[in-house]
Amino acid sequence: MTTTMAPNETLDRRTAAKIGSIVIARHGMPHADRDVLVDRHGYREWWAGYDRAHLHPDETPPEALVGYAAQADILYASTLPRAMHTAQMIAGGREVLTDPVFVEAALPPPPMWGKLRPGHWGVLARIAWWFGGHDGMESRRAAEQRAEAAVATLTAQALRGKNVVLCAHGWFNRMMRPVLRSQGWREVENKGDKYWSYRRYVKP
Repeated sequence: MTTTMAPNETLDRRTAAKIGSIVIARHGMPHADRDVLVDRHGYREWWAGYDRAHLHPDETPPEALVGYAAQADILYASTLPRAMHTAQMIAGGREVLTDPVFVEAALPPPPMWGKLRPGHWGVLARIAWWFGGHDGMESRRAAEQRAEAAVATLTAQALRGKNVVLCAHGWFNRMMRPVLRSQGWREVENKGDKYWSYRRYVKP
């Protein structure tokens, strides 16, 4: 006995069968001195150097992420060196598409005195930025709008049946998550938020 489907049901099933997955990874550990003590202006200089840094020479990508890259139809990275280097390490010589839409959200230091390690400055800077202290750089609202555009770039490919892998940044990756959830993408694998971590999304 042959089961017939309504035209719309047939189209829905065909479309669902072609939807790819999205893997969003954080870059590996950059080659930067995190133990130095710096003031507010020194942190700005440190962060500028961090944005120019490639990965530490001892970094090795996790096998699972290399595997997802091998299965991917499209590999994306932000235009910052640490993200591009990460993507190159898992790409196996394949083309990596770079796009500034995926770069990290701005991290201007708050107006404070004293010296701190870069990691401590980063926490304070992110808190201040979250509550509106962008110091003339990209605001939280602007970054949220950019996260929507970044997700649109990824889903446009996945909805065409392409498996996508993105190598980007810790905080901006977080900003894309609620956008993906709001569009019905389900997180099926979660490897945390540390260097080389990744999360995988599918459309049920």
